[in-house]
Amino acid sequence: MNKIFIIITIVVYSSANCFSQTKKQCCKAPSAASAFATFANNSSFIGAHESPKPLSYAEKGKMVSFPSPDGKNANAYMVKSGNKSNNYLIVFHEYWGLNDYIKRQSDLYFDTLDVNVIALDLYDGKITIDPDEAGKLAQSIDEERAVNIIKGALAYVGRDAKIATVGWCFGGGWSLQGALLAGKQATACVMYYGMPETDINKLKNLNSEVLFVWAKKDQWINEQVKNEFIENMKAADKRLTVKEYDADHAFANPSNPHFDESDASEAQKITLNFLRSHFE
Repeated sequence: MNKIFIIITIVVYSSANCFSQTKKQCCKAPSAASAFATFANNSSFIGAHESPKPLSYAEKGKMVSFPSPDGKNANAYMVKSGNKSNNYLIVFHEYWGLNDYIKRQSDLYFDTLDVNVIALDLYDGKITIDPDEAGKLAQSIDEERAVNIIKGALAYVGRDAKIATVGWCFGGGWSLQGALLAGKQATACVMYYGMPETDINKLKNLNSEVLFVWAKKDQWINEQVKNEFIENMKAADKRLTVKEYDADHAFANPSNPHFDESDASEAQKITLNFLRSHFE
């Protein structure tokens, strides 16, 4: 009888402990990347991202490879400044991958800012023009691998580098994560309607000011997301500038066939002035 009682006690304790652990995991706030991935499983979100038109573009930079902390190699598109410079702009691609549109945009930043520009490949070579496939790529991204790619890039540019980040949509969220990983080397971060970090303790470690470009008609990075980001940045005592546009999500994406030319042009000017002021 005692043996039966002991066995029952062990089973009950184990079940309770398992439930407790499961509850902790369920209640744990999702990461910014995984929160964004839920959008990529939404047909309306996918429909809001039309396939990029074909682009024939002569690159000014070249692809480079560098080791990452997980023992693998990572890749990026790099444009080196003609003048010796420790200023680096890290570019984060949309959910299509590191395509020619991102390379062209990187070259435009290079032309205007005359800094080193490095556009990271978080998909390890995968590129698509199919919205459904792009959604699957965004959903299946290995966050640990993406972090290792960013860490590899930071080691590649060196500890003396002064770093700014920029990205759109999928890349907008990773732009902020890149700034967090850059630590004291980070000087500026630009997020085009990307998923913000919600962990205030993490935001307290942010070294850079953030420019958040936000679309009022965005159904996903919506007003609630924006307002929560504002409050979290205040709680973390960090500087945040929000530029609002009466536009839809992806209005300024480089590959968007129907981007809002007027608002996108204005946002680009504000972005360039923001980056230039922090590099100077």
